[in-house]
Amino acid sequence: MRAVRSKKLYFSVLFFLVFFALPAKAVCPVCTIAVGACVGLAQYLGIDDTITGLWIGGLIISMAAWTINWLNKKNILFKGRKILVTCGYYAIIILPLYFKNIIGHPFNQIWGMDKLLLGIILGSIFFFLGNIFSLYLKKINGGKAYFPFQKVVMPIVPLIILSFIFYSITC
Repeated sequence: MRAVRSKKLYFSVLFFLVFFALPAKAVCPVCTIAVGACVGLAQYLGIDDTITGLWIGGLIISMAAWTINWLNKKNILFKGRKILVTCGYYAIIILPLYFKNIIGHPFNQIWGMDKLLLGIILGSIFFFLGNIFSLYLKKINGGKAYFPFQKVVMPIVPLIILSFIFYSITC
């Protein structure tokens, strides 16, 4: 019963965010909502924690980029804000998972590392690299995207590819 309530709450919050999200220039809002929706769907379907972690890592990077962009837009500038914001999001997500024994369980490991934590690390790295690659492609194309929704597709594609790779490894 508790799991059903938490799922309803999660999807209610996600619904609210989809319809009231403000535009940002850091990472596309559609991309962030897509990552968040995929995390909820993965948990609902019982998908392996490594795959779920990939999407959580992408979501953390997206939220950090949004927050940093918002701080810049509001002219709230302080030394180390990018590192502080990013570390803050990791702490907000990882610490509760650790204290609830979701991260760190001895039977939930792959290659000697917690599956969820490994997924978060790899998802963060590859989501970030996908976003950087999208910005690079836009720069070499005179400030224009090569295809519609490039800003959405480029960070998400590495997560999709890694999801398929880990699916084939863990199943």
